[in-house]
Amino acid sequence: INIIHCDGLQVNKEVFAMTVSEIVTNKIIEQLEKGKIPWNKPWASANAINYVSRKPYRGINILLLDAGEYLTFNQVKAAGGSVKKGAKSHIVVFWKMYNKETEDFDESTNSKDKVIPVLRYYRVFHISDCEGIESKIKPDEKPEVVGIPDKDKFAADYMQAEGISYHQSHSDKAYYQTESDSIHLPLTKQFDSTEEYYSTLFHEMVHSTGHKSRLNRLELAQYHDSKSVRSKEELTAEIGAAALMNDAGIETDKTLKNSTAYIQSWIAVLKNDNNMIIQAASRAQKAVDYIKNKAI
Repeated sequence: INIIHCDGLQVNKEVFAMTVSEIVTNKIIEQLEKGKIPWNKPWASANAINYVSRKPYRGINILLLDAGEYLTFNQVKAAGGSVKKGAKSHIVVFWKMYNKETEDFDESTNSKDKVIPVLRYYRVFHISDCEGIESKIKPDEKPEVVGIPDKDKFAADYMQAEGISYHQSHSDKAYYQTESDSIHLPLTKQFDSTEEYYSTLFHEMVHSTGHKSRLNRLELAQYHDSKSVRSKEELTAEIGAAALMNDAGIETDKTLKNSTAYIQSWIAVLKNDNNMIIQAASRAQKAVDYIKNKAI
């Protein structure tokens, strides 16, 4: 079941023929086909935030929205503004929990009801598409790096807190080893840039959160079972690493992962699974939250 809420806006009937997962996946693929990697941002420490609450959007919404302030149609009206003619809205995705009666009685809840998560979305407008509303961000204001002020200490603190061993050697491989709970990277000087080094380090740190003693991610446990499973775990690590890069104030467009082959590979994967990008973004958010809670 996919229930669509549009916050007072008219929506073409064709949209109801698509699931929310399909809508989101198509938007991500559209960006990839334009040569833009949604999880790689060409800026540092800039977020998409709600104009009223000032809270940043999370999960898959980080990939769907560019940096800046956003308002729902009702929030625009409440602020005394209006939406510019011809302006396009953007979707914000969230999970809503519903109770559904089943035939089986659950003794733990003393009920036949089962909680079912349903994917929903509403629409928002970027403040640049609104009139009569002043941005709360000053034109010359630069975003501060508040998430990860010291990259090396952040990584070291996380690995020390979790008992993860870290090894660097002259090699051509970077990986996280589940059995020994260890991260292995080439020497720092072997990387083409500082951005590449931290992108790789954060990538492996996200992998490490899937260990059975942490988030116990099935995709990590079954990593070698199939290409499909590997793709899911790798996408989680890619999105999570990009989020940590942004929090650390490192521009992700300076990494080597902007090649045509890289982009085409993800287009092919996402076209075969409409749920992958949403699930990967959700897992990545959990991984990032876990790392930050341990390191900061």
